[in-house]
Amino acid sequence: MCRNLHSRGSIKKAGKSMKIELPVFLVQEEDMFKRALQSYRDILILCIAASVIGVIVGMLDAGFGEVLLWITGQRERHPFLFIPFLPLAGALMIGAYQKAGKNCLKGMGLVFQVRFREEREIPLRLIPFTIVSTWATHLFGGSAGREGVAVQIGATVAHGIGSRLRVANASEILLVAGMAAGFAGLFQTPIAAVFFALEVLVAGVLDYEALLTALTASVIAAKVSHFMGLEKFSVPLDLSIHLTLAFCVKLLVVGLAFGITGGIFARSLKKLKEVTGGLLQNPIHKIAVMGAAVGLFSLLIHAGRYSGLGTNLIQSCFGGGAVYPYDWIVKLVFTIVTLAAGFQGGEVTPLFSIGASLGLVLGDFLNLPAAFIAALGYAGVFSGATNTFIAPVFIGAEVFGFQYLPYFFVVCAIAHVVSGSQSIYPAQRKHRLEL
Repeated sequence: MCRNLHSRGSIKKAGKSMKIELPVFLVQEEDMFKRALQSYRDILILCIAASVIGVIVGMLDAGFGEVLLWITGQRERHPFLFIPFLPLAGALMIGAYQKAGKNCLKGMGLVFQVRFREEREIPLRLIPFTIVSTWATHLFGGSAGREGVAVQIGATVAHGIGSRLRVANASEILLVAGMAAGFAGLFQTPIAAVFFALEVLVAGVLDYEALLTALTASVIAAKVSHFMGLEKFSVPLDLSIHLTLAFCVKLLVVGLAFGITGGIFARSLKKLKEVTGGLLQNPIHKIAVMGAAVGLFSLLIHAGRYSGLGTNLIQSCFGGGAVYPYDWIVKLVFTIVTLAAGFQGGEVTPLFSIGASLGLVLGDFLNLPAAFIAALGYAGVFSGATNTFIAPVFIGAEVFGFQYLPYFFVVCAIAHVVSGSQSIYPAQRKHRLEL
């Protein structure tokens, strides 16, 4: 009986080594204490690494963002000087990727594959390739975003650091933290950035193991990019909302509209990539032909109004500028064609502009505060197109005010469900409960 209740140990007495037996519960408690210490040590190491990632990514985001703003200004002032060269820029871009880019052309797809251990590394060359190619897309009039670049920058830096740490799952945990840092450094919405990184990889599952490191990296990246001069877009709304049955019904309607629009965007982007990939199998020919079409119609329709990020439309929505009823759908089409052609950038900022433009139209039509519905559209279409829920809610709250968080919650919930689990990220995995 005694041998079952004790563990072996030793003690030296009178020049002899004598075996003693320690209670099992003491040995177990000692092991638990050691494991706890190891766990806290690992967390500390990961948080320190996340801090370094936040600083580096925040600086890179700031530099990338400032140059992008300058480029946008140049194109807006001289659209006929730059936009005609969009197909040539695209062809040169693809040629450079084919010659020296390894598998960098996969972009966000590569980030997903590394997280799921389908690929082993994200090459450092991804950073200059994605930055320069995105600058070229925007300079010559493609309709694209910027968050894809920022997230890829963050993931690349984080993966490089994480792969060198002797901590369990360090590479995977810090990859998520890097994605959060990239998003936060560019948009300066650290809470939304954390949840975007946690939920975008596997829809329906939050990667809580990376929560603390993602929060650390995102907050630091946002502060660093702001310190370096990159401005945050925010529109504090001053509205008094009265909840009535009619208002709630209208809120349901706009949520449905935003979800359907986001789903259409994601589904159309996927389908167009498949169709054009079959018709134009040479990627250089594909981007040149489709780039020529985008460039021509960009000049013909309001001389570049739908080129670039779409921030001009967002500013018009909330600044009292001219907004046409068809702005949202024209921007949607231009963005889908640009990205399907193979131009680098992102989808999120155009989604913001599509949602805001659509929201303004719906607000006027439904006799609701137009700026308020535009704000809901800003987040709702993003939710519908990315198959995420929590991140869009906090995007809305961090940009427009936390007092409106319940409304963003309701609209994004509706949009998320209505979109039918469509996503602009083909590599995103989807979790399903088995009942």
